[in-house]
Amino acid sequence: MIELLLTMAFEFFKTGLFAVGGGLATIPFLNEMAERYGWFTTETLSTMIAVSESTPGPMGINMATYVGYNLAGVIGSLVTTLSIVTPSIIVICIIAKYLKKFKELTIVEEIFSGLKPAVIAFIVAAVLDLFLSTLFNLDLPFGLGTFNFISIALLAILLMVSYRFKDIHPIFFIVAAAILGVIFKL
Repeated sequence: MIELLLTMAFEFFKTGLFAVGGGLATIPFLNEMAERYGWFTTETLSTMIAVSESTPGPMGINMATYVGYNLAGVIGSLVTTLSIVTPSIIVICIIAKYLKKFKELTIVEEIFSGLKPAVIAFIVAAVLDLFLSTLFNLDLPFGLGTFNFISIALLAILLMVSYRFKDIHPIFFIVAAAILGVIFKL
């Protein structure tokens, strides 16, 4: 149990340190954890994203807490939550101390302009992986997937409705998708 807690602490500390760009930037790290440790499946990851997006609080922290709780109960959730937020606290304290110096350095602007495309690439790769695993059954041999027609239809309908009625609150779509997921057992 101690080894698991230390591994989770390390992995989520690393995620908190390098997941620049918000909650979606944690998805590639979580993907890697799923593959390396088998702590959860890709399907579980998409469920975690849905739950994290629909609950209050930062998405990355919600997912870390969820993983920690599923693996080691309350202690696991505390370890993963503290591990993912600690790097941000350290960096914020350092930046707050030297804010004027950081603000005026062009190298800081250059670093962030270089990080933006990398973060976008990681997010797009993770979203594409989730997109494919949600809409297609990729577990078949030789990469031969079958269409999940209900998920594809649900995606198409929600995209059309969101495009046509732009002033509908996103909570409506979350609730509608949850209800349809229960009805069709997605």
